[in-house]
Amino acid sequence: MSLVDEAEMADLNRRWRGREGPTNVLAFAMAEGDPAPVWPPVLGDVVICVPTARAEARGAGLDLDRRLTELLIHGLLHLAGHDHETGPRAAADMESETAGLLALLDQAEGG
Repeated sequence: MSLVDEAEMADLNRRWRGREGPTNVLAFAMAEGDPAPVWPPVLGDVVICVPTARAEARGAGLDLDRRLTELLIHGLLHLAGHDHETGPRAAADMESETAGLLALLDQAEGG
């Protein structure tokens, strides 16, 4: 996982997705195309834009750590093959998976 500023995220977003401006999280899968023999197996990289996450946390009444956790889970779900942009059902499934994983983390932390 990498934590970046808005300028770096905007550059990544433009280069890899053809979209302008920063986004909150990007996931770069290692398994796309012909996979290289990597040991131990690696799903890929998750990149999170901290200033965007901070603004989103403030807007949602969350602390920054919670928002970063949500974004990391979101990125990991992308690496596992989920894609909320393929339609409403996929978005709902991904949201449900995120909520379930957050609940497991909360239980593990005693919360």
